Amino acid sequence: SITFACIACLLGVIGINMTPQEVSFTNAFNVNRQTLALFSKCASKDELDIVRDSFFLGMASQLCPQEYGSLRESMITDPVSFTSIASSLNTPKGLESMVTAARSSDGWESLLAALHSIATEVNSDLDGIWSTLESGRLEWLGALNSAHPLKVILKDALKKDSNRTEKDQMEAKMIYMYALSLSIPALEEPSKAWRGVVKMEDETNPMKNYNADLWDCMSDEWRPLDLGVQEAADRGGSSFSDAWEA
Repeated sequence: SITFACIACLLGVIGINMTPQEVSFTNAFNVNRQTLALFSKCASKDELDIVRDSFFLGMASQLCPQEYGSLRESMITDPVSFTSIASSLNTPKGLESMVTAARSSDGWESLLAALHSIATEVNSDLDGIWSTLESGRLEWLGALNSAHPLKVILKDALKKDSNRTEKDQMEAKMIYMYALSLSIPALEEPSKAWRGVVKMEDETNPMKNYNADLWDCMSDEWRPLDLGVQEAADRGGSSFSDAWEA
């Protein structure tokens, strides 16, 4: 799940003696937290872009009434935009239709400029905030996609084993966690160290000549890899448990 305490720090406006502008900016951010949190549901860069621009729209509706009003009027008066938005209301495509219409409107760039100008005035880097969330999500999606085939094999083997134990499930999760780590650049060294511990012959095939006795979750070498994957999941708006159960 998204750690909003960290985002609050990124905002750069949290403090005891905030100016009226900083208070307004922080309040607008709080109103639009739920939209920002949708990054954790995205499965592609395109979906992330939609959430980003929806967040910017929401922020502008609070902070840039003139630019937002002009954009909204343009969207309503344009037959194509209006029809697209109206036909997708209360559907999964509703957010995408609204953002697409906003992007194609004449006032879109002016609205973004006004919003970023206000953010600069209160020393908040909106693009930096979003970039942190986006990069974390894309990194996690890459890890999930890369490790998915192995997860399918592991879970299928557990399902077919009528005598499976909790230890078997723990070992399967460890193998999956290792597979996830291969796509996380910050875990290159912990992954390499773990391969040495378990005497892994093929870094992309941890099942080859697998020795269960060496896969000890209490090992000192396992902890950095374990924590690293969990932190990567958190950056991606998820958790290791959610990834395993998906």
